[in-house]
Amino acid sequence: MNFALIMVVLVFFTGLVWLAETLYFRKHRAAGEAQPWWIEYPASFFPVILVVFVLRSFLVEPFKIPSGSMLPTLLVGDFILVNKFTYGIRVPVINTRLISVNEPQRGEVMVFRYPENPGLDYIKRVVGVPGDEIVYANKRLTINGKEIPVNPDGEFNYLEGGLNFVATKRFQEQLGAKPHAMLTQAESPPVQLSGVQRFPFRENCAYNDSGFRCKVPAEHYFLMGDNRDSSSDSRYWGFVPERNIVGKAFLIWWNFDDFKRIGSSII
Repeated sequence: MNFALIMVVLVFFTGLVWLAETLYFRKHRAAGEAQPWWIEYPASFFPVILVVFVLRSFLVEPFKIPSGSMLPTLLVGDFILVNKFTYGIRVPVINTRLISVNEPQRGEVMVFRYPENPGLDYIKRVVGVPGDEIVYANKRLTINGKEIPVNPDGEFNYLEGGLNFVATKRFQEQLGAKPHAMLTQAESPPVQLSGVQRFPFRENCAYNDSGFRCKVPAEHYFLMGDNRDSSSDSRYWGFVPERNIVGKAFLIWWNFDDFKRIGSSII
């Protein structure tokens, strides 16, 4: 469901009725005559719908985390807020950037439209920016010839799908200004080669049993999940175009199962 398109239609329809009521119907209605329901309801809801539309389109938009691909940073069921203007002001629905503000930086958690199906929103961590050479070999990241430092941070175990027990090793990794948590599974390969698809700029990447090497093209980004061995990300379906960016995730505002997570910053 394209919620942005629905909001545009609602704003246009209710706004049209509100404008017609303000400029024409009100002046031609007899004194004391009640508004028809087909004018009253749309005209009354227009200001509320307009405020919601502006907030969601240009300022902040809520999302719910549906999968464990970003564990342990984000849990299934986390409700998060995404800053829509951090990376620039965009036209609703078509998502074209009108005003540039900041560019995505390595290490930031970003929401974007899934390149294979722009109707779906995905959330991953920015690993590579335009021009970067990304090497992921034996589960260690190297960016532009510099190996990214990681420090062991114990274990992290969880249930997948409510039934499958998953045991992982937890690490602290630093891609940008701040370190973040990351998980790997000892028995899993760096990349499931059978899952690698044909994607735009696929020729920029080379895969083998130990991992891959990719050169990030202009106006594109390379993203990976923090739960490295349980994440469908740029390793498999390719680079994220700039036009697909939605915004930067910055806050967990609700979690029904763990109230302690409410108000936590997303690092």
